[in-house]
Amino acid sequence: MLLLEAAPAVFQMARRLEQLDLARATVRVQGAIVLADPDGDHHLVVGDINPAQPLAVLLPLDDSFHIRAEAALRFQRRLFGRAAGPLPRALTLTPRHRQRLVRMVRALDGRSSGATYREIASVLFDTASQSATEWKTSSIRAQTIRLVKDAQTMTRGGYLRLLAGR
Repeated sequence: MLLLEAAPAVFQMARRLEQLDLARATVRVQGAIVLADPDGDHHLVVGDINPAQPLAVLLPLDDSFHIRAEAALRFQRRLFGRAAGPLPRALTLTPRHRQRLVRMVRALDGRSSGATYREIASVLFDTASQSATEWKTSSIRAQTIRLVKDAQTMTRGGYLRLLAGR
């Protein structure tokens, strides 16, 4: 997400809000704009800006600075009529990571509904029936428990790491 603010007076040549092509933009909540792009949408937050004022992108010096800088460069390319290019690598999910996140949500949903780890595993992994002894040492059991625990961590703020590209 990029924060657009009024640019300082020394940046009078900067683009203005009225110059942005917002024809394909969706306003989510007041000040939040999603600008559609085939390679990955641009998420913008616009402060209280006069449309004729020059714009600046505010990049906080935090742990996500490198990701925000890449996102700002993508947005700048789009503003100048070029292809924005792919999303920063840190913001893309591999198919394997996406599948794991889906499994985490399903596992947490099952656990929250009172399902046992064994019941969850049978749904997630379509495993053959195992004896109690085999189940206790099964790698599927360990993986199911990790999925539930990791999902619980995500719900307690761990999702912020995902949003930060980590």
